[in-house]
Amino acid sequence: MLTLAMMTVGSTVIASKFIAGSMPPFFATALRFALALPVLIPLLLLQRERWPKLTRSDGFLLLLQAGAGSVGYTTLLISGLSYLPAADAGVIIGTLPAVSALFSVMVLGERPSARLLIAVGLATIGVMAVAWKGSGPLSLIGMACILGAVVCESAFILLNKRMRAPLRPLLQTTAMTVLGLLVSLPVAFLELPFAMPGSEAIAAVIWYALVPTVGGFLLWYGGAARVSGSEAATFTAVAPLTAVLLAALVLGEQIEMSQAVGVAAVMLAILVLTIPARLKPVPQV
Repeated sequence: MLTLAMMTVGSTVIASKFIAGSMPPFFATALRFALALPVLIPLLLLQRERWPKLTRSDGFLLLLQAGAGSVGYTTLLISGLSYLPAADAGVIIGTLPAVSALFSVMVLGERPSARLLIAVGLATIGVMAVAWKGSGPLSLIGMACILGAVVCESAFILLNKRMRAPLRPLLQTTAMTVLGLLVSLPVAFLELPFAMPGSEAIAAVIWYALVPTVGGFLLWYGGAARVSGSEAATFTAVAPLTAVLLAALVLGEQIEMSQAVGVAAVMLAILVLTIPARLKPVPQV
């Protein structure tokens, strides 16, 4: 289940590549959320989820999470893929665990460990391998957008940790979808005259809404409930590998040596962050 969940995350890079150039990013983001809501709301009703009482600060944190993790990540990913091959973007997306851990040190004041420093170093090597082959300012713009998407998603993870009463997974996903739709709609209306979606772009948005947003959520939390947190984190390495493989199989991109080195480096970074924790003895009850 965790493997399939991370494969859907990797597929968002390919879907965003189909969307880029055909739909403005905020318009595509709003459409994604609008398509996901009719699936999520019935799931809430079936599960009989109740909305908890939230403090004003938690409500504000939810809004910030939606702006960063839901809208910022998607719009920057789509924007970046207007300038970069999908395989390059997949490598950069794989730096998310290392960047998130680095954010925890910088913002939450957690003590940096040797594992974190090694992982950040490996993730940097992965990004530099992609940058090494890039040529021209457009590639740099694309890389900046994808790195911005990673930073937005890291901020989402960090803000969620700051909530006094974290929401249950299905409520969290639905809240991010509703708030993400509300945040993206004003700009989406302005972009409407520039939207020229083809059939491939529309199919990609539908895929993005139903498979990674809804299906990926169900698979991830279903699998994560059966393993430890460190074991679940290890499976994030599947996402960049899937993105690079799908870039070759679906988009016909030629995978170069620099991209192979990059994806290997970010996968090693993820393993460095997680494997030592897995090797700790499990206390016997």
